[in-house]
Amino acid sequence: MIQLSLYTTLGCHLCSQLEGLVAALANQKVWLHHIEISEDDALVERYGVRIPVLVDSEGNELDRGFELERLSAWLRERGWLDEAALEAFTTPPEATPPKGAYERGGRRFLS
Repeated sequence: MIQLSLYTTLGCHLCSQLEGLVAALANQKVWLHHIEISEDDALVERYGVRIPVLVDSEGNELDRGFELERLSAWLRERGWLDEAALEAFTTPPEATPPKGAYERGGRRFLS
């Protein structure tokens, strides 16, 4: 199990986005220890404009982890990246024509 700390604060939508990405891209279950920065002036000073910040067990921090490229590289460095999951995020879906569509007089119609 991957154990990470997440410096966050109540209502942080980027923190929620990061949590979802970590869960989707990790190659094993992730446990996040949430650290609320608003309750400590020193944490607000250090992380206030940087959250969300992920921290591994060795103290290595990742700012802006909600950016897919940064998060995937950080997870890959630690051997935690599910490459197939990353490919699913980065490969556009195949375009399929609508079912029941027909063409008449050069115009497409849906039935």
